[in-house]
Amino acid sequence: MIENNQLRDVFDAIADPTRRRLIGLLAEAEEIPLHELTAQFQMGRTAVSKHLTILKEAGLVIDRKVGRETRFRLNAYPLREVQDWTAFYSKYWSTNMLRLNQLLEEEEE
Repeated sequence: MIENNQLRDVFDAIADPTRRRLIGLLAEAEEIPLHELTAQFQMGRTAVSKHLTILKEAGLVIDRKVGRETRFRLNAYPLREVQDWTAFYSKYWSTNMLRLNQLLEEEEE
């Protein structure tokens, strides 16, 4: 479900490995300037900015200007949608793991 302030689907935003890495970097720090984020990748500032824009459109990133510098921080709340979706399907994994465990115990006997 996309909230009114979100322009992009959260699942779409986290589909790219570069964006997932950006989320990880932002999760480890309170706030990171663009030039520090760019230094973590083998791509230019423009490419990193485009990835950050997609994350921002999904509501996952908040930016603020400090002088001439743009700083970014994570807003993890939209990831709740991903957590809720995966939690729904985790019951199927649990059931299958229980069945596998029972099968293995039966084979041991």
